[in-house]
This record gives sequence, C-alpha cells and structure tokens, in this order.
Amino acid sequence: MEELEGGDDCYHHQIWKRFIRKNLLSYCVPNVFFNTCIPYFSFKDPNAVHLFKGEYCLARFLLPMALLLPFIITFDILKKTIALSEQGGINFMLPDHFTKNKFIFKMATINGLSTLLVILSTMLCLHLSLPENYSFNGKVVAALSGTLAALMSVIFTFWPIKKIRSIQ
Repeated sequence: MEELEGGDDCYHHQIWKRFIRKNLLSYCVPNVFFNTCIPYFSFKDPNAVHLFKGEYCLARFLLPMALLLPFIITFDILKKTIALSEQGGINFMLPDHFTKNKFIFKMATINGLSTLLVILSTMLCLHLSLPENYSFNGKVVAALSGTLAALMSVIFTFWPIKKIRSIQ
C-alpha cells in the first residue's frame, strides 16, 4: 500500500513540475520578448531615454508592465491551479468555505498594485537623485525591461502557487 501512495505522490509531483514548467515558459518567453522589443523599437533617440520626460519615456513602458504583468500572471496561474486542483490532478484540496474568485482577484490586485508602487518608488528615487535632464541608453534600458519582465514572470508564477498551497 505504501508503494502505491508513494507512486501517487510521484505522479502528482510530475504533474506539478510539468504544470509549472509549461506555465513559466508561456509567461516568461513572450513577456521578455515584448518588454524588450517594444521599448527598444519605440525610443525615438535610443541614446537619450528619460525616466518621466518626453513622449517615449521609460515610465510609459515600465509602469503599465509593473501593474499589468503581475496582475495578469497571478490571475491566470491561480485560475489554472484551482482548476487543476478541482480536477484532482494535484494532491491538495481547497477548503469548502474557500471563495476562489474573491481570492484570485484580491491576490492579483495586491500583487499588481504593490509591484507598481515598488517600481514607481524606485523610479522616483532615481529621478530625484539623478541630475536634471539625465538620460539613459535605450538599448540598456530595453534589456533591463526584458530582464525585469522575466523576473516578474518567475516571481508571479511561483508566489501565487505557494500562497494557494498554504491555504489547505
């Protein structure tokens, strides 16, 4: 009987690994691509990119990404995780009193707004500490934007899963 249970745990572990790998790739690859390419090709003068000044400033790309990327990834991964749990594909069950839609929306909103506040605060600190009319290299900024998108994709794939698994 123990072998059967151990085999069952191994089966659920394989499902988890496949589920996470598949979703991580589907979030990370397009976000890195779009959040690198769009800013790179949008900057009029790639050698003079400002934080908040100008039509194609860095804030125009980073702030929407900081709000929407965590919100959408959290929302999507929680919906998929809950659906997989309800189908019995993974080895944890949610409590009977669990209100999934409220939880999903609340966590997605908190993740989106908190990330937006962190990014905005960082940008404001940079803005206040740099000399007036300081500009950045657009290529470097685009690469950093893509790296930030990759980091957020990873964090907001694993964080909601960890959070929902702790509810049991």
